Amino acid sequence: MYKRILLAYDGSDAGQKALLDCQELAQWSRSELHLIAVMPSAMSFVGLEGGVYDVELEEREKTKYDGVLRDGLRRLSEAGWTARGEVLTGEAVDEITRHARRIEADLVVVGHKHLDSWAARWWRGSISGALIEQAPCSVLVVIH
Repeated sequence: MYKRILLAYDGSDAGQKALLDCQELAQWSRSELHLIAVMPSAMSFVGLEGGVYDVELEEREKTKYDGVLRDGLRRLSEAGWTARGEVLTGEAVDEITRHARRIEADLVVVGHKHLDSWAARWWRGSISGALIEQAPCSVLVVIH
């Protein structure tokens, strides 16, 4: 039985479907819900032109991810759920697994959208695939 469910939420259609599925699981198992949004670290914003740190870009990204988190918490609240939420900064898989360990999650839920071309799949990589390999608990990948 799942007692603590961690949902890594990015606001995408796949993430919203994962949010709905997460609610159903929580209702069934009477679980605590934890919601996180993972913002790339400042070094991820550095472009090909070199290592210029852009404070304004980081602030815009922080605002964006705060909004994503608030949206997810609002959706859960409207469905009658109370959830804890936090914006984390870093590499998505590392931050998700670290947070799952910290809260002793029994299940991590992520959304996933199949990509059409092999080039898109290669370029983007698979967060859900890497997460399955590194997670300290079960992982539910919700396909959109």
